[in-house]
Amino acid sequence: MKLNFEDIKKITLGVENVREEGGAVVFNRFTDEQLSLYETRNDSKFKSASYATSGVKFRFRTDSKFLYIEGDLKPTSSRYFYSFDLFVDGEMKDTLNNFSHLEEKPKLLEKLPFDSFEKKFDLGKGEKEVLLYFPWNAKVLMKQVALSDGSFVTPVKPEKKMLCFGDSITQGYDAYYPSNSYISRLARKLGLEEVNKGIGGEIFFPELAASKPAFTPELITVAYGTNDWNCATPEKFEQYSRGFYENLRKNYPDTKIFAITPIWRKNYLDE
Repeated sequence: MKLNFEDIKKITLGVENVREEGGAVVFNRFTDEQLSLYETRNDSKFKSASYATSGVKFRFRTDSKFLYIEGDLKPTSSRYFYSFDLFVDGEMKDTLNNFSHLEEKPKLLEKLPFDSFEKKFDLGKGEKEVLLYFPWNAKVLMKQVALSDGSFVTPVKPEKKMLCFGDSITQGYDAYYPSNSYISRLARKLGLEEVNKGIGGEIFFPELAASKPAFTPELITVAYGTNDWNCATPEKFEQYSRGFYENLRKNYPDTKIFAITPIWRKNYLDE
């Protein structure tokens, strides 16, 4: 039983919109306005990373015996390992990745096949909840999603969302399994739907905070700074960070905002 576009749209979490593109379904975690902002950035890596599926998931209840997915991948960063992580009733059961055949985990910059994917996941018998994490470092073009003939599919969506801003660590670097990123773990712990705005190499970007999605989050996390200190003067750093938080507070006057300070960097003395 193939799921149609509307079926796929209903079971998807962590997106601003879901669209059809060239016969496939694509998943955007940024609004059109936010994608346009990244189109104008000087560094093309930001534009590419804005199409990655960080935080995107399928989540639903079903009595299907299997979940079949097929599609194409487009790399969005210098990392060429990827994984789809399958959870059944809250436990990780399987993955679809391009590195499990290796004796050791791939090196961070190692080139691996990164083009198409296909797998039929065994879900077992009976009714269950299925959660499938998408790669944090790829644009996913989903060509087919299928379940057992005659099975039911009921979307499962948390009532509230968390909005997560940040750099590479927030996006998911360098988790081999996307379900292991700190934002994914936090969302599971809190029972919230994550909408991940993390971009590798990013700094405080006030215009991004001024662009407001259609939902009001339960909480917001902000984790920049580790790139700012090396990319801007102290004066610019203060200007950008202040502008970011001011814009964020204007959009969300009553939402709790958690500032996550940067981790220590061993190269902090480098000129």
